[in-house]
Amino acid sequence: MSAQPDHAPVTPYAPAPGAPAELLAQLRADTWVPAFEREWAAALEESRATFSLAALYEVVQDWQGRLASAPAVGRDSAHEPDVFLL
Repeated sequence: MSAQPDHAPVTPYAPAPGAPAELLAQLRADTWVPAFEREWAAALEESRATFSLAALYEVVQDWQGRLASAPAVGRDSAHEPDVFLL
């Protein structure tokens, strides 16, 4: 009889296939796009050298967090009024 683990293995973070493109579409072109592209390019080079997607996943996860925590000011949204214009 083989022993079964008493816990489920932790699945590493893996973004959706279109996550990088979605992030790029949401970023403000003036300041965030160049920074994202720099980090993405560096992670891509690391992934090529290590044959691991971990660096790319980390960039996506970091930028999703940055975007989620950024203030809504400056985002183009028809549903949220810009509080600075009131």
